[in-house]
Amino acid sequence: MYEPTHFRVEERTRLHQVMVEHPLGLLVSSGEQGLLANALPFTLVPELGPKGTLRAHLARANPQWRDFTDGLGVLVVFQGVDRYISPALYASKAEHGKVVPTWNYVMVQARGRIMVYDNPTWLRAQLGQLTQDNERLRAKPWAVGDAPDAFVAAQMRAIVGIEIEIADLRGKFKVSQNKPARDQASVLAALESSGAPDDMTMAGLLRQSMAGE
Repeated sequence: MYEPTHFRVEERTRLHQVMVEHPLGLLVSSGEQGLLANALPFTLVPELGPKGTLRAHLARANPQWRDFTDGLGVLVVFQGVDRYISPALYASKAEHGKVVPTWNYVMVQARGRIMVYDNPTWLRAQLGQLTQDNERLRAKPWAVGDAPDAFVAAQMRAIVGIEIEIADLRGKFKVSQNKPARDQASVLAALESSGAPDDMTMAGLLRQSMAGE
């Protein structure tokens, strides 16, 4: 990933937060079938390994997992908030007009070696954690145990599990850090005035950057 210094984020806690808040990662691998990519919902075990460990499952019918020999290197890409930034938002547009559109975004990339798990105990635990993570805000969270055991067992026979201990973790938070202070301020004001959730999230990241956080 191209990482200009002013966009690079190395703080593990912040990178893990993006992975937890945006758990649908793109799993990229290269094997006998060539380059393959599939979107999978991941769970993160932050305390397992120096940079954390990712777990997920994919359909047994999905051919990607058949390329996975234990220890194959893979890439998982997590996409956070992103917003188009119009030149009209820059204060300097009125001064000299030398501005162009850009795209602000947050991205985290995790690399590591993959292991395949094909036993009911591991799969049940992974499904339980994935469900708990994504149901936690509901008034009445659904749990895997709410479904009949025989049904769950049949569903698990149709999937395989994967685990990736993260060896390399990189983050890019492109939030107008390379713009003059007056343009950062005008972009911030425009994002905050819109009130749209993604605009407000991007505004918060820009405000943090402007404060040197």
